[in-house]
Amino acid sequence: MKEKISLQTKIEIGVSLDENRVPVEMKWEASDGGGSGICKALLLALWDEKDENTMRIDLWNKDMSIYDMQRFFHQTILTMGDTYERATGQKALADEMKAFAKNFGAKAGIIS
Repeated sequence: MKEKISLQTKIEIGVSLDENRVPVEMKWEASDGGGSGICKALLLALWDEKDENTMRIDLWNKDMSIYDMQRFFHQTILTMGDTYERATGQKALADEMKAFAKNFGAKAGIIS
């Protein structure tokens, strides 16, 4: 039995490309006013239940510095640990993800 949907929002991502089809600017907006902005990078993962596979869209513009990319990945891994714990209740595995993120950040030189 399907759950009744009471609210919906549409999240749109616009990507401006240069002549070589490299992202120059990315904008996003939620139709319900939940947020909007310009970003330099995005990682979007979608779970395909039928094929039991993850599909991804990984984009960054040519102005994204290596330092910012390192911080972006560090913070993404940290928040994936939080999300994993909320979704599964498996704190020990979530803590391992956060430990990996801390080690990654230290090796990348973005945290001490």
